[in-house]
Order: sequence, then C-alpha cells, then structure tokens
Amino acid sequence: MKYLSTRGGDERLTFEEAVLQGLAPNGGLYVPERIPALPADWRDAWAALPFPELAFRIASLFVPPTAEEGGIPPDDLCMLMNKSYATFRHDDVAPLHQVSPREWCLELWHGPTFAFKDVALQLLGNLFEYILERRNQAEGTHTLTVLGATSGDTGSAAIAGLRSKAHIHIFILHPRGRVSPIQEAQMTTILDDNVHNLAVDGTFDDCQDIVKTLFADKAFNDKHHLGAINSINWARILSQITYYFAAYFALRKQTNDAERMQVVVPTGNFGDILAGYYAKRLGLPMSQLIVATNENDILQRFWATGRYEKAQGGHVAATLSPAMDIQVSSNFERLLWHLAHDTSEASDRAADAGRQVQAWMQALKTHGSMAVTPAQWDLARRDFGAERVSDAETRATIRRCFDDQSYLVDPHTAVGFEAARRRANTAPQVILSTAHPAKFSDAVLSSFADRRDMASYFDAHVLPPEMQGLLDKPRRVVHIPAGDDHFASLLQRTKDQIERDGFTSTNAS
Repeated sequence: MKYLSTRGGDERLTFEEAVLQGLAPNGGLYVPERIPALPADWRDAWAALPFPELAFRIASLFVPPTAEEGGIPPDDLCMLMNKSYATFRHDDVAPLHQVSPREWCLELWHGPTFAFKDVALQLLGNLFEYILERRNQAEGTHTLTVLGATSGDTGSAAIAGLRSKAHIHIFILHPRGRVSPIQEAQMTTILDDNVHNLAVDGTFDDCQDIVKTLFADKAFNDKHHLGAINSINWARILSQITYYFAAYFALRKQTNDAERMQVVVPTGNFGDILAGYYAKRLGLPMSQLIVATNENDILQRFWATGRYEKAQGGHVAATLSPAMDIQVSSNFERLLWHLAHDTSEASDRAADAGRQVQAWMQALKTHGSMAVTPAQWDLARRDFGAERVSDAETRATIRRCFDDQSYLVDPHTAVGFEAARRRANTAPQVILSTAHPAKFSDAVLSSFADRRDMASYFDAHVLPPEMQGLLDKPRRVVHIPAGDDHFASLLQRTKDQIERDGFTSTNAS
C-alpha cells in the first residue's frame, strides 16, 4: 500500500513516510492508493474482538507487515494498539449507550483528555516514538518537531500523547480566548520540557494556516523535521475508522437492523466523519453519514448547493461548540479527491483527480469558493447529508437530553442530537459524542439558567476528579500577538518561537 497526494504529482510514499511527513510538499493530503478489501468472514470473525484487536485488524489493511516496505511487523503493530488503548478508562474504549428506542450515543471521551481525539492521538504519539526509535537504531539521531493547530481538543490530546517522549518537541497553536477554560488548562498546565503552547491572536483558521504554511516552507521543514498531529495526518483518520466498526458490532447486539444504521457526526475539520466514509467504502453497512455543524456552515452549504464557499469577509462566528468554529475544513479535500477520482473518465484517474483538486484548491484560495460537477455533487449526497444547528437549538437540545433521558451532553454532541432529530426515520441512529460535558461547563450550564441547583449537581456528579482543581494549576504558554500585517506577523513570530525553543543540535536529523 502506497500513499499519494490529493493534489497530484508522482510521489508515492510508504505508510511510515506518510505518517512522518503529514502534509505533501505540494500542499495536498495523503490518501491510500486504493481502498483495500475486508476479509470475507469479517462480520463473524471480528464481532467479539476487543477494541485494540479490532484496531489492529483494520490498520493491517493499510499498513504493510514489514519495515522494508515502510510498514510495521504485526507483533509490533498489535503492541502499539494495546499500549495506546490501555490508557482509556472504559474497557470498551468507545462504549455505545442507548439514549432512546432508536438513538444510540457512541461515547468517544473515555481517554486521557476526555475527547474523541484521544482515540487517534494516543496511537499517533506511540507511532512517532516507534518510528523514531527504529530509525535511531539504524543510524544517527533523528528528531521530530510536531506542529499542530487546535480549536481545543486536538491540542490537549496531542500533548497527552507526546509529552516526555524522546527526540520529540511539540508546538501547539490555539486561538487565544476561543477555547474553553478547561481545554486551555488541559494544554497549558502540562509543563514537560518538550511541550510548547502558543496562544495566537486570531482564529483557528489562522492557526491552521500558519501550520500549513510552515509545512510548505521546505527550508524550515528540512531544518526542523516537522511532523503533523492534526487530522491532515493519515494515521489520525486510519485510527478513527475502528470505532465505526465497534459501533456496528455493539449495535448489532441490540437491534436486528444495525445494517441500516445512520451515523450522525458533529463536524468541524471533517476528519472524524471522513473516517466513517472510509469505513463505508471498506464495506461497513450504514445508510448515510450526517454532517452536523453549527453556524459556521460551509459544509452544510456545500451539501445544499454543490458549492464550497467561504463565509463573506472570512467571518468565523464564535459559538457554544468551538471545535466547529472554522471556515475551511482541511479533510474535506480528501473527500473531494475521491469524488473527482470516482467520476473521472481519464485513463489515469488518480492523476486526473489530483489535477482537479489542485484547481479547486487554487480557486478556493483565489476566489474564496469552488464548485463540483453535478455528478460529483450527486455522489456526495449519496453517502452524506448535512444539518446546521444554531446556539439556541444547541442549548435546547442539551436541556432536552437531560430532562427527557437524564443524559447530559456537551454542546458538540448536542449539535449531533439535534441533527439526528431532524433526520430521524425508521433506521437506528448512532450519534458520535465527541467530548465529555465537563470540558464545556459554561456552555452546558447556560442551558439551565432557571435551575439554580444545576451548578452544584454538575460539580458533584459530572466533573471528573481529573478536572477538579485544574484551573488553579501553574501554566506555561507563550502569547503570539498580531501585528499590522495580521497573518505575516503571526507566522513570523511562530517561526521565531520554534527556532528558539525547538531542537538546536547540529547532528539531529
């Protein structure tokens, strides 16, 4: 299995190379050259597997079994899965909780930082460590400067996965004042020497653009050996495929029509739901994937019109669900590549898809919008639907879930539940719960303005012990202020910070 850029070119990378490189030199994202086939007996053979073993079986479809092929020997890959998911508080890793007769909630927040990102980033941290150790045993001293942007959860999960790991520095950019207090504390109270938090005067899109620009800077990348932890990294997507299969097997034990399941995913950067798309392409039965988004609705507008268009003036609304407060969804580019590839009539469909995506991304950069063909739009609507949910609806849904089902959800999960309510039919619905409600206590409690007892209930019954006292712990964070030339000044100050605090050894490579 090789990996190629969504924007074309002759490059064909091994799994190891794709994990370490993260973003292609031409700005594209890596996709597998083909969708592998599931084993014929997967429905029976995988049904009772524990989560780490299921993750191993799925990853083995995409990861060659030898180091010579840029892969990982099966025993080592299995070890990495067991090590990664031993950190979770629930034996099932991602338990399925029935909320109503036709609604189930897939709880993805039982990892170290109480967010779905732990499923991928516990593994990615161990993958980075494993690959560097293997390379260092062969020759020299190899280092990695991991660089990422976060709207809250990715940062804390990445830091938890990479803190104190040898030969790795991690720099996380977050938009100052646009993450929840708990999210900020989870990141900035980690004082390990290899962890660096940068609070940027801007939006998540600014942070993400800085990261992409630095990856595209060949001289800077060559000097610092940048590694990606955002969902632009293929290993993030691969690891998240597992819990769609886990949900299917868990649902099959509770209903006889699991094969018609509709999966509703709170969606920002499109990585989580893209993993579901790959699960569907592999052959996992499901009726449709539903994109659930907030007022920053570029994705919902695409499914309504076939046009992917930035909001006027580049405005990003600050909402109760900040992980979805973005203007451009990075992983959407991977879906665009598949839409172009699957509708191409060229002899080399991969090359043709790369040319189409390159043109689309240039149009988005230059004009702020791009449009797919009617055939491609039809293909997108076959597998996906989309809903936009307001803050008022988010609060009402948090309240409804608690009052009707005694089930408290965070605002992102609430967006998913409201989207599910609109899309309800006779099929069972699985809503992905992306974060523990305690991570967004202000937003959750604002839904109970008339309940004076709710704050004390929250502290006594909802707030995990790991979060108690977190806001009072010492912190380390560097402020990256904006100058007159907003983006250029942010970019330069971020580069200066990495130059100062990153690896300086001349023999590191």
